[in-house]
Amino acid sequence: MDHIVTLDSRQEAALQAAADKFISLHKGDAVKALKEMIVLNGHLQERLDALSAPRRAAR
Repeated sequence: MDHIVTLDSRQEAALQAAADKFISLHKGDAVKALKEMIVLNGHLQERLDALSAPRRAAR
């Protein structure tokens, strides 16, 4: 892991609610939800990398 995030109780509750909703969208299958989240995060990371690549080259 590159970065550890510390959440306060309000943030933790919001994250738990989002996780519960995402799992419910996958009919209660936490493993299926986790797999989809990993894929979604991979796509987002690729987009972020593509956006930041030109800036790195300009330096």
